[in-house]
Amino acid sequence: MARRPWRAALGVTLAAALALSGCAASREPHGGGSGTPKTGGTVRFAMPPSATPNWIMPFSIPGYGGSYNGMIRSTMFVPLYAYDDSSGSVTLDDAASAANPPRYSPDGKTVTITLKPLTWATGEPLTSRDVEFWLNLARAGKDNWGKYSKGLIPDSITGFHAVDDRTFTFTLDKAYNPDWFTANQLSLIVPMPHAWDRTSAAGPVGDHDRTPDGAKQVFDFLVSQAKQLGTYGTNPLWKVVNGPFTLAGFTTSGEVTLRKNPKYTGPDPAKLDTVRFLTFTSSSAEYNVLRAGGVDYGYLATSNLGQRSKLEEQGYRVEPWNGWSITYSPYNFNNPKLGKVFSQLYVRQAIQHAVDQDAITSVIWRGAARVGYGPVPQDNDTKYLSPKQKTNPYPFDLAKSKKLLADHGWKPGADGVLLCADAKQCGEGIATGTRLSLTMLTESGSDETDGTMQELRSELSKVGIEMKINAQPLNTVLANGTACESKDPSCSWQLSYFGTQGSWYFSANPSGEELFATGAGTNFGSYTDPKADKLIAATNLASDDRAMLEYSAYLAEQLPVLWLPNPPYQVSAIDTALHGVSQDPMAGQLLPQRWFWTR
Repeated sequence: MARRPWRAALGVTLAAALALSGCAASREPHGGGSGTPKTGGTVRFAMPPSATPNWIMPFSIPGYGGSYNGMIRSTMFVPLYAYDDSSGSVTLDDAASAANPPRYSPDGKTVTITLKPLTWATGEPLTSRDVEFWLNLARAGKDNWGKYSKGLIPDSITGFHAVDDRTFTFTLDKAYNPDWFTANQLSLIVPMPHAWDRTSAAGPVGDHDRTPDGAKQVFDFLVSQAKQLGTYGTNPLWKVVNGPFTLAGFTTSGEVTLRKNPKYTGPDPAKLDTVRFLTFTSSSAEYNVLRAGGVDYGYLATSNLGQRSKLEEQGYRVEPWNGWSITYSPYNFNNPKLGKVFSQLYVRQAIQHAVDQDAITSVIWRGAARVGYGPVPQDNDTKYLSPKQKTNPYPFDLAKSKKLLADHGWKPGADGVLLCADAKQCGEGIATGTRLSLTMLTESGSDETDGTMQELRSELSKVGIEMKINAQPLNTVLANGTACESKDPSCSWQLSYFGTQGSWYFSANPSGEELFATGAGTNFGSYTDPKADKLIAATNLASDDRAMLEYSAYLAEQLPVLWLPNPPYQVSAIDTALHGVSQDPMAGQLLPQRWFWTR
């Protein structure tokens, strides 16, 4: 869901700075290699600026949904099903999955699944009970689960039956499109060790999850533990893993060290000894360390693309990491000041007409980003992309923007900012005198994001809309830009941007149940539209693409969010002696267990 940044003030975390400060004078060599795989070794991976991991539990609650959390977590806790798109088509990644492919009954309402012979670090095997434990906690904590969409998992699973220790069945409330259900629903399940089934740190392990009250107590306990970042490295809970890596170190500033799990029993063991995730406050800081040789797998801001040849001479290969993603800025439809204004389609149309996507992609992103006009990724002409979205319903046109607002009763005030001169024309709930002055909560650390926000502010000012910019670290943006009720103090945000590396990365099917369905866990702006809900539901059931095309066209036209250019995840700089790297366009997996050195 929410993604990354870059910017212009030098800084790395103190630990990384101390470790790398000696590299600037004498550049660390990279590249070379014999071409023969070597076992062991360490890789230093650069995380996006201002992006610091802050969640370890296999349930991401609202405000903790950074994709880097999931990338790291999936190396320790194996998801039921993992997908990969690095080969050019979305396919099930069997080796990275905890179960064999599911078997659906002829009527589509029963799914039979058999787990692989994985083992927890305690020595206990992964069993059907661990999946039941996850399901019971999902039911108890669904309202605090960022991936929850009403009517879907766990609601859609009406029955669980353990056939034996490794085989179980789910009974579904209706027949879904099997491909969609496996890729977009079953992939959300991450079996959790039954050893976590306790209501306090000192309490006994039991079957608390088998009652609703007990399950809620366990869920709340685990969430409370997951919020204590400073204890991640020592808390025994997080040492019970079943993936190729285990957590060896975690600082409150976000630097993470993974160590090869010697007790891993699956088909995808780690080849490296350790992986270190380094944090940075800006792309400038990361680039300085990259040039000094202190990073093995890093990235370039677009402003540094002219230095590509120097990095290649130094022993790096430079590769774009393009994403199966969309980028947008949610409107807070429940904001007490402007929520009713945002609820007017003509206002959203006027704002969208003021977005010069061509200028942003070509000038600010130097061609690295792609235009985006709706809810379906359009970097490639996919089968899900409607003609309406593809051809842009709201091209850059300041004259149309001004006319839309003028025709609905908005006139310039003394300072040039538009105000509602006639409440009857402006729309329901908008008072006379309301000013079109809004604040964009945006992530800091990125020259490109800074430039995009300045460009947007400039064009909106020509229309008569004032846009103030409130730049904050990414985790702050994610935490403060969540769904809320208008009476809540937390509902003060108006628009939010977390798209420096793409706002949302899809599973195999780019349906919108997690983003734009009423009450969805990552529907941050509280958008609601009965027709959109109906179309989203149809995409979950239909076996053909017609529902997705209708959904693409309708949401492109209705503007549930402000559509913005979609950047690449990053332009990577990778040591040429490091192999096995797969830059997954869905950004759901990093798969460092497959990396290996050749020197």
